[in-house]
Amino acid sequence: MSKVALITGITGQDGSYLAELLLSKGYEVHGIVRRVALEEEKQRLWRIRKILKDITLHSGSLESYARIFNIVRKIKPDEIYHLGAQSYIGYSFEDEFSTFSMNINGTHYILSAVKEFTEKKIKIYFAASSEMFGKVKESKQNENTPFHPRSSYAISKVTGFHLMQNYREAYDLHASNGILFNHESPRRGFEFVTRKISNGVARIKKGFLKEIKLGNIKSKRDWGHAKDYVNAMWLMLQQESGGDYVIGTGEQHTVEDFARKAFAHVGLNYKDHISLDKKLIRPAEVDTLLADYSKAKKILNWEPKISFDDLVINMVENDLDNVKE
Repeated sequence: MSKVALITGITGQDGSYLAELLLSKGYEVHGIVRRVALEEEKQRLWRIRKILKDITLHSGSLESYARIFNIVRKIKPDEIYHLGAQSYIGYSFEDEFSTFSMNINGTHYILSAVKEFTEKKIKIYFAASSEMFGKVKESKQNENTPFHPRSSYAISKVTGFHLMQNYREAYDLHASNGILFNHESPRRGFEFVTRKISNGVARIKKGFLKEIKLGNIKSKRDWGHAKDYVNAMWLMLQQESGGDYVIGTGEQHTVEDFARKAFAHVGLNYKDHISLDKKLIRPAEVDTLLADYSKAKKILNWEPKISFDDLVINMVENDLDNVKE
């Protein structure tokens, strides 16, 4: 009998790759989506359009406990992957209230629904974030590194992390936190800096754009490919008990490095095509993040397979194909 999985945030980058992975493993896959106007619906489903016939979507909001509870009771999932969130950090500075409401309450509602569902033991994965480390206390961050969040988004993720730990310890739930460092792909949203760069490079190469505006290009990040990271999510829920895992590459690059490689791939010098805009710099910056994923390597037998260079090329090539002459 097939395992049943429920994914919140199934229309996003990670949700779409995860859905494909679970289908390849024989899962029955369900997802929660917000009901919106038809045109917006078509735009939001672009990442999963090729698998729509193979999955079941349920309309619902992470801010409705009754709806989440009823979906869980109806489909009786074996595993829940809670990826849904207001995840754009820049916007979280503009609207703290909706960021807290969706990210904190949504996680609490999922956990409560699972606790109250007694027909079977459901395993839960929560998408935590390296942004929780914020103003880092150690040069490499692992599961024991203290948090110092620097945005409403990061604060909401710290709260979700502790909710997962609390429910795991208080109610014996199989609940896991994936502390994922930055992970990108051709399915990344256009509001994120890596996709802004790869799409900008494609448009500049095709003659539609002269330059792209960036904020803090000296920010250092640990970047991997989302395809690798969703496999880590699945591995967490195959363990005997829940746990907390840092997922990253152990390599660090600046935003400037990303831009340099992206432009070089199409034979251009990044310095000729980027300008710095102070308005794009966050009120509180996170300057450096670098993962120590040794626990995931030891316990999950997980390691990243796609290199930083291949990630950049993959994104640029995809956007070159998408930008029409």
